Amino acid sequence: MEMKIKAKAMGDYMTNCFIVTINEKDLIIDAGLDAVDWVMKYSKNPVAILNTHGHFDHIWSNKELKEKLNIPIYIPKGDAFMLTNDPFHKNTPPSEADFKVEPDAEIEIEGIKVKFHHFPGHTPGSSAIEIGNTLFSGDFIFKDSIGRVDFPYSNPEDMKKSIHKFINNYNKKTMIYPGHGAGTDTNSAKRMLKPWLNFL
Repeated sequence: MEMKIKAKAMGDYMTNCFIVTINEKDLIIDAGLDAVDWVMKYSKNPVAILNTHGHFDHIWSNKELKEKLNIPIYIPKGDAFMLTNDPFHKNTPPSEADFKVEPDAEIEIEGIKVKFHHFPGHTPGSSAIEIGNTLFSGDFIFKDSIGRVDFPYSNPEDMKKSIHKFINNYNKKTMIYPGHGAGTDTNSAKRMLKPWLNFL
């Protein structure tokens, strides 16, 4: 399975939006602030919008892209309420999930296998989306840090459990593309994560 990845940091928060192309079909991951024009230009055959979690800087362009492209939105079930709840009061354009993905569920979209690994803490539904040999970690794992746990609906204890879960149970060797900043890999991420267990 050949996979091509386009990425661009969007908006003031430099949130990574991804276009993942497999078999000439595009999955759009985390369509955040100001993502519409870029996605419309570089996505030739979009089939779905995937959200790693429900924060405004990752979902801002959901509504407009869904209307323009007529494609479904997938979001972790635990964060679906954020599409209309707007916990940061940013006047985020409200959108509606077509599919609320259960924790750790593997689904198939247009013949492409996609797994939502549930790693709550940053948000209740926070997930890392696995496609092929690649993990799109949202705001769970960054190259040198983890997602904040002092936001509305964040939970430090859940984050600690998620870190344990990733270190002990996620045994695949994959590239990791975070929601902000540069990429990393699973081995580097596990080394980075261990010290965080002492701070949570």
